[in-house]
Amino acid sequence: MSRIGLLPLGRPTFDVAFAEEKLAGMLSALDASGHEIVGPRSLLFDADATKAAFRELQSAEPDLLLILQVTFTDASMTIAAANTFPTTPLAIWAVPEPRLGGRLRLNAFCGLNLASHALGRSGRRFGWLYADPPAQEDLALLLNGGRQAGELVPVAAPTTAHPDSQAAVARVRGSKIARVGAHPDGFDTCAYDDAVLADLADVTVHPFELSDLFERAKTVAPARTAEVRALADTTLTGLDDVNAEELDRSLRLKVALDDLRAEGGFSAFALRCWPETFTEYGGAICGPVSMMGEAKIPCACEADVYGALSQMILQEASSAPIFLVDLVDMDVEDNSGVVWHCGQAPISMRDPKVAATATIHTNRKMPLLYEFPLKPGRATLMRISQAHGKPRMVLAGAEVLERDMAFTGTSGVVRFDRSAAQVLPDIIDSGLEHHMALVYGEHRPVLRAMATELGLPLLEL
Repeated sequence: MSRIGLLPLGRPTFDVAFAEEKLAGMLSALDASGHEIVGPRSLLFDADATKAAFRELQSAEPDLLLILQVTFTDASMTIAAANTFPTTPLAIWAVPEPRLGGRLRLNAFCGLNLASHALGRSGRRFGWLYADPPAQEDLALLLNGGRQAGELVPVAAPTTAHPDSQAAVARVRGSKIARVGAHPDGFDTCAYDDAVLADLADVTVHPFELSDLFERAKTVAPARTAEVRALADTTLTGLDDVNAEELDRSLRLKVALDDLRAEGGFSAFALRCWPETFTEYGGAICGPVSMMGEAKIPCACEADVYGALSQMILQEASSAPIFLVDLVDMDVEDNSGVVWHCGQAPISMRDPKVAATATIHTNRKMPLLYEFPLKPGRATLMRISQAHGKPRMVLAGAEVLERDMAFTGTSGVVRFDRSAAQVLPDIIDSGLEHHMALVYGEHRPVLRAMATELGLPLLEL
């Protein structure tokens, strides 16, 4: 019997009652495991509560530190735990949630994704489990130090040429990305190094403060905002059903981005979208990001510079609009995953059988977000990754399935070319970032050749 120290992590912006229900089930399974369970048995919502739990667990001297990833959290407390317990084996158990068409109530997989990247970058090994309820043998293996994440080693990109690859890479080289705001704390997935980026693709990053964007937006002439509203009216229903003042502020951000792009000659944006666009400015940037993406001006959330770069490269490979997605669920039994983001997919990705509607952010309750399921069809996913501190291109082929909308915002159910049972551990083992760029069509041949042009090893999920 081992002593298992618990850290149940959560955020109050998600469905707390549902999270507490899930936590109760996790605790019941742990109590029945035969191990001694120590540490807090309620959700830890902030750094102070989590650090107090560290002190409690240090006194208990656990044989295994088990992070219960009950909702999404950034990786800051996971890394703090790893540093506080440097010699204690570490494991993470995250829980899936049903695909009911409503809000993402937990988004725990995304938290596991951020944690696996951050731990991989820091060289810390860990065990992991994504299940609810877990098979008894899987939980037993985890609690006994098994189910360890490894490190997938990419291979050299094939040297087969593609007639479009050189020109596509040439269009990316010399590009400029406007980074508006800094990435949120604990989002190691969005970190970047100017020198490495310039050496990789001769791309430069130009930083701006969020306040600069907000001030631009506040001074936009009403006539220009009306033009953006008219554009949204051509594709969306329900604009009159959201708060008019917040909608106006949201639409002004689109004009401000257009002006910033025209003045600076930027090819893409990396935008810190939350919480300040809601808490300080008062309107969502998700809808404007959808419109920018449809116009082939990539915008990456959470100031994810490599996410913007990935979108630029995939856009040049495909000549089509790109959607920067979170992978928010993997279901081995259904052999599928869910790609999602708040409400910012380009409108051309809409399932034509379902109307696109104007909506509000599920956590922050402000417009403008787009809401629709993705259309069925062939898709390519790609990320220029820095996993384990080593640049690489990560590729995947998939089919977007004809399914009901899994979660609010813009989302699609995908079936990867390899089984979900294979892709799921590959994502965790590779330490892949939580954002991947998605485009419709099969574009892996040209992307493999572009990886060669960029000197990037290749990892195919």
